Amino acid sequence: MAEELLVGVDIGTSSSKGVLVSTDGTIVARATTPHETSYPHPGWVEHDAETVWWKDFRALLAELLPQADGRRLAGLGISGIGPVLLPADGAGTPLRPAILYGVDTRATAEIDELNEEFGAEAILRRGGSALSSQAVGPKIRWLAKNEPDVYARTEMLLMCSSYLVHRLTGRYVLDHHSASQCDPLYDLHAKNWSAEWTQRVAGGLPLPELAWPTEVVGEVGPTASAETGLPQGLPVTAGTVDAWAEATSVGVREPGDVMLMYGTTMFFVQVLTDPRPHPALWGTAGAFPDTYTLAAGMATSGAVTDWLRRLVGGEFRDLVEQAATVPAGSRGLLLLPYFAGERTPIFDPDARGVLAGLTTSHGRGEVYRAALEGIAYGVRHNLEAMGEAGGGVGRLVAVGGGTQGGLWTQIVSDVTAREQQVPGETVGAALGDALLAGVGTGAAVAPEKWNPVERVVHPDSANTAKYGAFYEKYRRLYDSTVDITHFLADEQRAADW
Repeated sequence: MAEELLVGVDIGTSSSKGVLVSTDGTIVARATTPHETSYPHPGWVEHDAETVWWKDFRALLAELLPQADGRRLAGLGISGIGPVLLPADGAGTPLRPAILYGVDTRATAEIDELNEEFGAEAILRRGGSALSSQAVGPKIRWLAKNEPDVYARTEMLLMCSSYLVHRLTGRYVLDHHSASQCDPLYDLHAKNWSAEWTQRVAGGLPLPELAWPTEVVGEVGPTASAETGLPQGLPVTAGTVDAWAEATSVGVREPGDVMLMYGTTMFFVQVLTDPRPHPALWGTAGAFPDTYTLAAGMATSGAVTDWLRRLVGGEFRDLVEQAATVPAGSRGLLLLPYFAGERTPIFDPDARGVLAGLTTSHGRGEVYRAALEGIAYGVRHNLEAMGEAGGGVGRLVAVGGGTQGGLWTQIVSDVTAREQQVPGETVGAALGDALLAGVGTGAAVAPEKWNPVERVVHPDSANTAKYGAFYEKYRRLYDSTVDITHFLADEQRAADW
């Protein structure tokens, strides 16, 4: 029998990626396409589903499919940024741009409102997570209050992956993991929508059927086949949020395993055998049946370093080389990386970036290293919260574009005093999508052996000792400046941008 291939596509915050993968996990072809993210108002972050998600999807396939060289496609898996809110009509046509995940902080008043209505403890107990800018429920309430005409025409609540699945198959379906981030609509213990709370938050809107990310939920239809070049009848799995597909891609599937994703934002996924709600983290359903996860996320990480690169000029390579010559502690600089508010563990959408200790003697290298160190302190803060939740932080696996340079991962290991395993492929969620499709269709061969560890980053004990004092000051710096940054956040909202 001719070799079969699996297709994985992931739609990210600033770019999208796709892969063709053989059934043993070997990547045959890969493609990447960048896109723009819209920031129409302070605290608002959006994507247009047609011109970003669907356009990227088609562009990736146009590059990948010719490289199949006549080999049969066995399945397609999709992931995307999430959780997001895309209201659509009965035909699945978007009614407005998608409201993105926790980096979009417009629904702060609705978070307070829902906590008052249902009780913060009850929400945490039932859904596994405290309400934050990451939750979909407050954004639905925001939509109903602020765009009632859109809400009145809404018949589908889609996410990135479910929009593409619907576009390909006609099915209105959402995976359990993504649904578990629709707080307070999903009951984590019942693994189903909460009928009472859904009615009160979503106003009777039809909710999608639920499936697990590995479940085949439909096949590519004739119209989608003509538009994408995919063969009609190709099995399509339910898909999921990108970070969970990425965790799957690097073998984070055993209890205690933690994925650390270095990207535009920093994200963590820890596998559990039972729910462990913690007010500073997100408790969710896992990518596989009968699994749960604790998740954490920093609102900005690579976004900070990219902002800094654009601000000071030059290439990343040059900035990394300069930062590598600067000793631990950045010659007395300390940065809070809260440039778009912060998600876990402080859940403060009005937090803002702070750079303390600047003198005229500091240069680009010191400032760039301070940014990497500030992000690393945020990583340590989140890992400590995971430990407090009782999940037992075990193996730490690093993935994403930020693992490539070496300096960033080394600083994180030094700050956290933990080694990180780096797999051979850090292409990310697209590989996990192909794996999930391979499991769902039965085409994957020994999926547990896909993408083995290639190197290990060990902490430098001398740097770890120095960073301990800086980390304590990092924690205090937020507490000491929070009143000021909240005042400035209010000013930014009032400004005419």
